[in-house]
Amino acid sequence: MAAPTALRAGIPSPNSAADKDGIVFTGKRKGAKDSKNAPARRGIFDRGGSGHGDVKKTVRRAENSVIKNPMLVERSNLVNVAKLCIKNLIESALAESRTLDDEHVPLQQLFVVMEHIFSHGLKSKKTFLEKKKSFWGALESLEKTTPDAEDITDSVRNLPGIKTSLGRGRAWLRLALMQKNLADYFKALLERKDILSEWYDQNALLLEEEAAVIAGLLVGLNVIDCNLCLKGDDLDSAPSVIDFSLYLKDGNYLDKPQASSSETCDVNLTAVLDQKNYLEEHNRHLTSQVTVLQNKIKNLEQSSNQAKEELAVANNNILSIQAENDRLRVENDSMKKEVNRKLQSVRADMDIERETYNTSRIGLNELYGDAKDKLLHESQMRTDAEQELKLQVSLKEEMEMAMRLLEKDIHEKQDTVISLRKQLEDIKTINIDLYNRLQSSNSSLQYKSELVGKLEEKNEQMTAAMVQMEESAAIETDLKIEREWRSSLQKDLAKETELINQLKAEMLDAKKLQGELTALTDKHERLRDECVGQEQALSEMGDKLSESRLKMDNMQEVVQSLDKRVWADDKEITHCMQCEKVFSVARRKHHCRNCGGIFCNACSESVMPLPAFAKPVRCCDRCHTQLLQRYSVS
Repeated sequence: MAAPTALRAGIPSPNSAADKDGIVFTGKRKGAKDSKNAPARRGIFDRGGSGHGDVKKTVRRAENSVIKNPMLVERSNLVNVAKLCIKNLIESALAESRTLDDEHVPLQQLFVVMEHIFSHGLKSKKTFLEKKKSFWGALESLEKTTPDAEDITDSVRNLPGIKTSLGRGRAWLRLALMQKNLADYFKALLERKDILSEWYDQNALLLEEEAAVIAGLLVGLNVIDCNLCLKGDDLDSAPSVIDFSLYLKDGNYLDKPQASSSETCDVNLTAVLDQKNYLEEHNRHLTSQVTVLQNKIKNLEQSSNQAKEELAVANNNILSIQAENDRLRVENDSMKKEVNRKLQSVRADMDIERETYNTSRIGLNELYGDAKDKLLHESQMRTDAEQELKLQVSLKEEMEMAMRLLEKDIHEKQDTVISLRKQLEDIKTINIDLYNRLQSSNSSLQYKSELVGKLEEKNEQMTAAMVQMEESAAIETDLKIEREWRSSLQKDLAKETELINQLKAEMLDAKKLQGELTALTDKHERLRDECVGQEQALSEMGDKLSESRLKMDNMQEVVQSLDKRVWADDKEITHCMQCEKVFSVARRKHHCRNCGGIFCNACSESVMPLPAFAKPVRCCDRCHTQLLQRYSVS
């Protein structure tokens, strides 16, 4: 880019010799140091001609310092250019007192200078194709720390027509200036050194103290009203070159108080030398652009010559194609004539062949009618045989299903009979136990009733003895003994009463058991009756099963006979398959519906009912005798 080169090569300082932060200018011929060496320069120029040698030495020392660290020089130059640009923009805006637009030149230069400030010391990001430098990433990371910056960042992302990150960064600067928040966003970005260190080198302008000066200058831009049009093509491809011709003026740029005549002379001389160096650098840049444009013109001329040659070749190809087209047209006309001649001959041949085809078709139609009648007859016979076979198969499946159901029912009945027998045996054992318990309880009850009678007799005897003992009051000792005996007898009586109560409870249990026994005997009788009925049903089912097995065997024989049956072909059979007489118009062919053979009318007069047919059908004498034997057995 031309602007950074110009910043390193030498740009007129906005503060000239009076600014303490002056720009160090270098060039191929002459230069000057910063403003700290201004008194030395004045002494050099006051001493006359001998000062030119000292100026050359000073220029050489400045050149050496710039070569050692050019980023420092570019940084200081950017700060001074920013001061001058912002001052010029504010003055022009206040002088015009209107809303600024895209055509305002100082406003355009401000955006160019801000772009250079944000691009100073920017780290290059490696992509798949090349290395790119763009400050849009640093501006985009500002929304993480500043919530107010989210809206402007989203609006920049959603702008149509902007395709590059450089265009998005330029659009962000313009939107921030229109919102009058450029200074606030700039300060917020400077406060986050951790974010800046990811995107900028160590000596970048935004990581130094000079950035705070620029932030203070940007606060003055809040008095400006802007109305800018954001076009994607202009922002993506517009050049970012600082036009220093706006600031090449005589006198003091910042309206400082006038110095002495020697200082003014020194400043003018320095400014003239610096302007000369800048103009030489600008001329070199223009000459390089002219050479580039000349090379482009040469390339365009070469491409135009190649296009002319290709056009001439294309014209020659068109002429050759036209000649080839004329030749092909002539050949096409001759081929059409030949094809028409052949077509006429082919049509004559087709007429002859059509006549022969019509004559032959009449005979074929007659043959086709006979064959069709035979085919219908054969198809009818085949459908009858297929229906018979399907009926036999369905009957076989039904019989097999009935056999399976009968076997399953028999197994279930046998299981129920076994379970009923087990229940009957259990009931018999329970009945025997209850009978034994009843006998034992009856014997114990009789014994205990006898004991109760004996105890009552003893109790009566004891009461009579006690009455007699009470009457005899003389024998007290005997009375005491009797009393003790009486208390012991009372205890025995209480025990006996308890035993009587227990016996009564057992009697009740025995009565309950007797009722249960009667219920079990009734249940036993019912189960016996059910068992007898089940055995009768099993015997009946066995008879039915034997009958169904006989029917199944018959059906299997019928199916096997049907499977073995082969429907004989009329064309192959010429003699009766039983009497071996030759068939003729008088002696016609008849199929046996059982075996499928072909017989004469005398050998197939019998009619028998078959399972596959609803009505009795024709069968041969051999099948008739076999079927009669089978039906008689069944």
